[in-house]
Amino acid sequence: MAAHGTIRYWAAAKAAAGAAEEPYREGTLAEALDAARERHASRPEFARVLARCSFLVDGNPVGTRDHAGVRLADGGTVEVLPPFAGG
Repeated sequence: MAAHGTIRYWAAAKAAAGAAEEPYREGTLAEALDAARERHASRPEFARVLARCSFLVDGNPVGTRDHAGVRLADGGTVEVLPPFAGG
């Protein structure tokens, strides 16, 4: 079942997407990221940045979990975090 929520992009991900946030309407993180890649297909840097990002779903780190198994909640938030330099 599809959920509705918000994807928030930070730093290089925000620049690559050309937006700070956008809605998702998918049931899993994998589906939401696939849809985002499709929406931003005209921006090839987006897919490259996304491949290096880590993700928080409703404040919880996704880590190495399979994105297809990460369910998204209605009204939820996906944070897209590119690698940060420094400490």
